[in-house]
Amino acid sequence: MTDRPRDEWRALALTALAVILSLTTWFSATAGLPELRGHFGLGPSEAAWLTNSVQLGFVLGALVSAGLGLADALPLVRLMALASVAAAGFNAVPLLDPGLAWVIAARVATGAALALIYPPSLKFIATWFRSGRGLAMGAMVGALTLGSALPHLMRGMGTGLDWQAVLLGSSLASLIAAVIFGCVLRDGPYPFAKAPLDLGQIGRVLRDRPVMLANLGYFGHMWELYAMWAWVLAYVAAAPAAAERFVHPSLLVFAVIALGAPASVMAGWLADRIGRCHTTILMMALSGASAVLIGLTFDGPFWAFTLVAAVWGGSVVADSAQFSAAVTELADQRRVGAALAIQMGIGFAITILAIWLLPQVVEALGSWRWSFLILVPGPVLGIWAMFHLRQQPEAARIARGRR
Repeated sequence: MTDRPRDEWRALALTALAVILSLTTWFSATAGLPELRGHFGLGPSEAAWLTNSVQLGFVLGALVSAGLGLADALPLVRLMALASVAAAGFNAVPLLDPGLAWVIAARVATGAALALIYPPSLKFIATWFRSGRGLAMGAMVGALTLGSALPHLMRGMGTGLDWQAVLLGSSLASLIAAVIFGCVLRDGPYPFAKAPLDLGQIGRVLRDRPVMLANLGYFGHMWELYAMWAWVLAYVAAAPAAAERFVHPSLLVFAVIALGAPASVMAGWLADRIGRCHTTILMMALSGASAVLIGLTFDGPFWAFTLVAAVWGGSVVADSAQFSAAVTELADQRRVGAALAIQMGIGFAITILAIWLLPQVVEALGSWRWSFLILVPGPVLGIWAMFHLRQQPEAARIARGRR
């Protein structure tokens, strides 16, 4: 007889590792944005599309996956392995210097491949956990966070590491992830029912009020999250408070973003004890307040600026897994993969607008200082949605009654 608790933690560790490795391809271009802007002669709006193209690809991939029900009809480990190989290949295209149009197209394709890794990975890990699902999914979002932050670490480790090395390293990492997904992992003891392809399932998910309240919380969260991640390096570089820094800006940004990994695990542990709604409301209150306070500390002192940035880096992503965990508990159990893909497809579509809008606000204001205030409505909407979700009778299914 197998030791199931030992097996589930092994599965969680390996899945998290594979997600970290594959997700390094997400911000691999963003981490080298200053050099890429010079290499391709990009203006601010064009540069934003080096990040936004991945977001767009993720949206398209997630919505196609949801419409076809790929994560509900196909073996998850095989799907994630093939997608990791695809992400590695598309991520490496800029190394061939094919021209800006091809680079943007390759970034879109990279995002589409990642849409077949990250949402399915959440459904996959749910097959291993019933109790403790919030903690397990928190660990998965921690993996997403570390994977997203690692390109900044690669850049900050030394002056000799250029954008080509970052792209190459992230592609190799994604190939290793493919081996883990395809050759090491297997489904857990709590599989979801398989569902045939059904093009009408998107409409059914959108009409499910409790699921959509959880989604509204996620959408508000996403308005803030990726715009912060995409532009925090530029913000740090512009802040007088950071002028007295003793580390490479990319290392400071890595630390800020990477703090979201342990914060996501801690929030998952908390959600399993006090409820997902309470936990998400708390995290969004902290992140929304940080978006305001970062402007107040823009001129220093350095310790205050870094403290606010650290709190924001942790809280801005810590709640993310709990919206997805709630969907796995509230949605039709035959359509969990589609429900997660819809949640993330729409959520990442929202990030495209936020990422594009932020530099426009900076240009209008003439400074980065108060630009992050446009992100505050996101957590406000999220808090409202999760408060109302908690009042729904179906919320009793969340975290085994811990709403």
